[in-house]
Amino acid sequence: MAQKIPNHVAIIMDGNRRWAKKNSIPSYEGHREGAKRMNAIADEAKKKGVPYLTVWAASIDNLKKRTRIEVNFLVSLFEQELEKILDGKTFEKNETRFRVIGKGAEIVKSKKLSALIEEAEKNTRKFKKNNFTILFGYDGKKEMLDAIRAIREEKQFSYSYESVKAKLWTAALPPVDLVIRTGGEPHWSAGFLMWHTTDSHFYFTDTLWPDFGKKEFSDALTEFGKREKRLGK
Repeated sequence: MAQKIPNHVAIIMDGNRRWAKKNSIPSYEGHREGAKRMNAIADEAKKKGVPYLTVWAASIDNLKKRTRIEVNFLVSLFEQELEKILDGKTFEKNETRFRVIGKGAEIVKSKKLSALIEEAEKNTRKFKKNNFTILFGYDGKKEMLDAIRAIREEKQFSYSYESVKAKLWTAALPPVDLVIRTGGEPHWSAGFLMWHTTDSHFYFTDTLWPDFGKKEFSDALTEFGKREKRLGK
């Protein structure tokens, strides 16, 4: 029997700084290694036939409350990764639509980062089969509040699942089938994709994100394939 593959996998990539501390290296090296892991898992998701992969790179609090040095490094790392991807036309070769969702670029005020994101999104807009989304400066509670404000501003609003969803930052994304959280702290954060995860399966692992490899990602997909989604039945 063919393995059941989730249509949409969302990952909370936790543990970069703890991984660096564990290995007695500066915290920024944990972020650098985490970026490498993100690229590897994105490639593996495509090979496994997962149409939508969404990763949470930074929350609004991460960008507002962490040190300026750490945030500047994260921005610089993001810019470097996008430059490499654009130069190598990685998304075009993989026929992958790329999106960045959140208030990140607005918060960090980097014109370079905003321009790179805009270029990458524009270049890949035509692709539909493969989708890779980075949540940067994302907060599910803030997303929902913005949606409520948008609904209130409409004089007439026809309430339905789809009409409410259309007001979300993440409106373009389908429901999440599988949520993976690394780092050994099995909890939710900042209302993560709350509208999209109402019927999701969860996979929690003690593995810190920089150590989360292709095998464990495959294991998560295998476990998902064994589960039955009853939806109240």
